[in-house]
Amino acid sequence: MDILLSLIPAIGWGVQPIILRRIGSSSTQDVFGFGLGAIIVGILVQIFFSPVAINLPTFLLSFLAGVAWIYGQAGQVRAYDMISVSRTMPISTGLQLIGTSLIGVLVFGDWASLSSKIIGALAIIVLIFGAYLTTVNPEVKDTSNDLARGVRTLAITSIGYWIYSAIPKMVSADAISIFLPEMLGIFAGAMIYVYLSDKEVFRQRKSWISSFVGMIFGVASLTYIMSAQLNGVTLAYILSQLNVVVATLGAIFIGKEAKTPRQLQLTYLGLVLIVGASIVTVFL
Repeated sequence: MDILLSLIPAIGWGVQPIILRRIGSSSTQDVFGFGLGAIIVGILVQIFFSPVAINLPTFLLSFLAGVAWIYGQAGQVRAYDMISVSRTMPISTGLQLIGTSLIGVLVFGDWASLSSKIIGALAIIVLIFGAYLTTVNPEVKDTSNDLARGVRTLAITSIGYWIYSAIPKMVSADAISIFLPEMLGIFAGAMIYVYLSDKEVFRQRKSWISSFVGMIFGVASLTYIMSAQLNGVTLAYILSQLNVVVATLGAIFIGKEAKTPRQLQLTYLGLVLIVGASIVTVFL
């Protein structure tokens, strides 16, 4: 049962882009939905789990982590339209792992030994190559600028994911206690983003429907915390990385994103390399 719990984050985070594409909402509507859904789950967790009170600095840092996450997520949903879900998710996952690994080494002293640094660097190179394999079409030369724009957008906004991952390591509080402040940050960041981008989104039906996906994110995040407590952070993290497999293959086979047989082979290989490299970084 504990292992099944560990799979919920992978499934929850993995199906998010697939459901959003089925809804047909815009990227701004998606951001609104994430904000609204996240705060609903955050309030429910506060009511039913009665977390320990935290001090103001911890609250503010956790709130900032939530704002940073919605910044990263906004870039990801924009990339769906630019380069498709099946290309976005491997690239986004790769950028997240690269950034969080480097921050861990440079700021928190991870990979302390020389051998760990060498193996970690090789894992990152493999990860980058895996992400590259999921984007290429060897049979057709891509002359559009969409791929470059998509990668550039993800590279810039993935900084938000890095901050979101790093801040919890900076505070002395359990994950449940900082959950609501993080969700509040996601909600506030989302509302500001929507207000600055397109205020009409507040009155559009698909915006409210997409909040269901925001609730899926919140539940998946909560179950990840529970899994880490029951199964250990390492196993919980490894299984959660399967979300890139769920999202990418779901986009291809459920979302019907076109791939040639050769592209499929390269995508499968790329996914194996991404997941494998991410596992290696956990054990260093």
